[in-house]
Amino acid sequence: MSSPYPRYSWPEGRSSAFAFSVDVDAESPYLWGLPEGTPPLLGQMEQRLFGPRTGIWRLLDLLNRYGIKGSFFVPGLVAQNHPALLPAIAEAGHEIGLHGYFHEIVADTPTAEFVRALDASLALFKAQAGVVPRGFRSPAWEMTPEMLAELAARGLYDSSLMGFDHPYTIDGVTEVPVQWAVDDAIYFKFTGGGADRWHPAAQNGVLDAWLDEWTVLAREGGLLMLTVHDWISGRAGRIRMLERLLDAITATPGVWLATVGEIAAHHAASPNREHFVTRSQPPLPSAPRRFKAGH
Repeated sequence: MSSPYPRYSWPEGRSSAFAFSVDVDAESPYLWGLPEGTPPLLGQMEQRLFGPRTGIWRLLDLLNRYGIKGSFFVPGLVAQNHPALLPAIAEAGHEIGLHGYFHEIVADTPTAEFVRALDASLALFKAQAGVVPRGFRSPAWEMTPEMLAELAARGLYDSSLMGFDHPYTIDGVTEVPVQWAVDDAIYFKFTGGGADRWHPAAQNGVLDAWLDEWTVLAREGGLLMLTVHDWISGRAGRIRMLERLLDAITATPGVWLATVGEIAAHHAASPNREHFVTRSQPPLPSAPRRFKAGH
C-alpha cells in the first residue's frame, strides 16, 4: 500500500541524506540533577568530563578523516565551562546548534525559563565563537507548542521530534527529525554506582541495526540522523564502530552528507515544506474519549 505522501525531494543528484550530529552533553545533565551543590561522588562526573577532555577531539578527528561536516548541539553550561570547545568546532567548519543552557528537562521547565535559557545561549555562542546558531535541539528530545512558537519567533529550526524520517514543517518551524533507535545513549550509557538497569549493548549488534536502518532509508529516500554523545561515542571502541558505519554510508550512491542546518535550509527553500506539514496540537475526536458501560 503506497503512502499518501510523495517521495521526499533532495537536492538534484541526491536520493537520500545522512547527518552526523553530536549532543555535547558532557557534565550538564548530571549537574541539572544536582541543583543544590557540587556532586558528592566523582565517578559519573569524571566519566562525563571524558567528553570535553578526549571524546570530542576524537569525534572531530573522525569527521575530518572522512571529510564530513557535523552538527554539534551544545548546552550553554558546557560552552561556559569549556570555553575552547565552541571556537574549535566552528574553526573546523562544523555547525554549532543550541541544546538548552543547563540541559533543562522540558517537563521541569516553564516557558519563561526556557526563553531565558534560549536567549542566554544565543548570547554566549555569539560571544565565544562569533556564531549565531540557526538550530535548536531540545534536551531529552521533547517539545511543547509554546517552545515551538519561541523558536519560530527567532527563525530557528528544530531537531527534537520524530514525526517523519525526513524533514517536515510543524507549527511553521522546520523540523529535522531525530530517532531514538539511532542514538548511542540508549545502548551505551552506563554510569555505574548501581543505578544502571542493564549493561551496555554489544557494539556489533548496534552497528548491524544502524546499517539495516540505513539500507532501508537509502532505498526509500529518507534521512539517517545519527546522534552520538561526546562522553559515550568518544570512547575508542565506539570510534571504530563509527568508522565502519561511515565506510558503508559514504560508499552509498546518491547520499547527501550534510549538516542538520543545511538539511533544514533545503527543506525551507523546497516544495517539501508544502507537502510535509503538521501541527503540534491536532484536533481531538469529537466523541467521548472513554467508553462507558452499556455502549
